[in-house]
Amino acid sequence: MIPFDYVRAGSIDEAIALGAEPEARFLAGGTNIVDLMKETVERPARIVDIGRLGLDAIEGRQDGGLRLGALAANADTAYHPLVERDYPLLTSAILAGASPQLRNAATNGGNLNQRTRCYYFYDVATPCNKREPGTGCSAIGGVNRNHAILGASEACIATHPSDMCVALAALDAVVRVSGPNGEREIAFADYHRLPGDEPQKDNTLLPGELVTAIDLPAQHFREHYSYLKLRDRLSYAFALVSVAAALSFDGDRIAEARVALGGVAHKPWRKRDAEDILIGTEASQQQFAACADRLLEGAIGRGANDFKIDLAKRAVVRALTQAAADTPQSQVDKKIA
Repeated sequence: MIPFDYVRAGSIDEAIALGAEPEARFLAGGTNIVDLMKETVERPARIVDIGRLGLDAIEGRQDGGLRLGALAANADTAYHPLVERDYPLLTSAILAGASPQLRNAATNGGNLNQRTRCYYFYDVATPCNKREPGTGCSAIGGVNRNHAILGASEACIATHPSDMCVALAALDAVVRVSGPNGEREIAFADYHRLPGDEPQKDNTLLPGELVTAIDLPAQHFREHYSYLKLRDRLSYAFALVSVAAALSFDGDRIAEARVALGGVAHKPWRKRDAEDILIGTEASQQQFAACADRLLEGAIGRGANDFKIDLAKRAVVRALTQAAADTPQSQVDKKIA
């Protein structure tokens, strides 16, 4: 690990000023940035510790929604009574991710900003456009079983690793940030980026901007939801494919539908026109398959990850079937019924 300056910010304004300086990085739970520094993937000149800024509250909003503090731990968020009652899809997604030890340390804001687990990104001896723009993408033509099938580019086929973010995408979350130019809100769909020709940019934050909270709108998905995560082993592992599915019904017909995919793109993957296929229809395997086909339109495999296309389609159908039946995937007994 290279030498660096360490500063503990005493206020949001101080953190923003320090974080806006070149080669500065924020430190919250440290579950990702510390690993990256140990591997010399990240070489910050300054670490700005924001752990004592008091951004850890989880509280209801006047509009019936919920505000999640950026520094609230993932575990505290998952088990918060309001989250468990009103946003069980989010609870399930968090519990599907990482290990209990990591969930106790990792923060909500840090979860949004974690970087890809692409092995070439972590291996500084190999070319990687995300780590060093212009050097190439070793995963294209290399070992790419875990890589993207949607939204990728010739510059990068890495995937976003978060489970929590897949649920937040399905729930239409809004990210609140503060920066040198004041406060602003970012719709979750606009927060993460596809790689394009600038894969080194994971999100749309501006220099010095700090995530302060995540807002969840009032929802109607307390019953018909499921978070399905498919991985190489049932213990701690990143998703090959994950699905956040949520439905609401008007009688026996679907009134609202939300479907987001993880493990398949540089950001959580969601298409509104795929969800629209389900609106006004009765829940059926045929309709769920049509939704899956639309959601996976344009999917491209790179050889070793070709299987993900069919796996993702099957996973969408299974997750929607679970949601419709009000039998969400268990994150304790992970075997799929």
